[in-house]
Amino acid sequence: MHHAARRRALAGALAGMAAMASLVCPVWAAPPAVADGDANDIRAVIEAQLAAFRADDAELAFSFASPAIRAKFGVAGYFMAMVRGAYPVVYRPESVSFLLAQIVDDDVIQRVRMTDRGGAAWLAIYRMQRQSDRQWRIDACVVTRDNAQTA
Repeated sequence: MHHAARRRALAGALAGMAAMASLVCPVWAAPPAVADGDANDIRAVIEAQLAAFRADDAELAFSFASPAIRAKFGVAGYFMAMVRGAYPVVYRPESVSFLLAQIVDDDVIQRVRMTDRGGAAWLAIYRMQRQSDRQWRIDACVVTRDNAQTA
């Protein structure tokens, strides 16, 4: 992939993730929770991707991304470089705490509190997508400072 194509892929991915930023705002009526079995499967996918990041296994980390994300980045190395540069707390979290998986506007959302090595608190909001083989994949992730949690 040429440099311009990589930039376009990154811009497209970031645009999609920016649309998720509205999920950071408080929700006045509690959205429905995801079924326990699905919530466990979703958590396992995110935990497996975090473990792949820790091991610097770009191919494995990339395998947990949805087909749309995989198409945007093309190869695992570009994906890993984007995560390393744009999402350092996801790449190397000091701590991870899963909140309740919920359905928000027909999207399955998993919020994850993370702290970085400096002790700063972050909220990673994952949009999950069920594939035709019934497996869950990560379709987007937005990270913002978690002002509700003290480090």
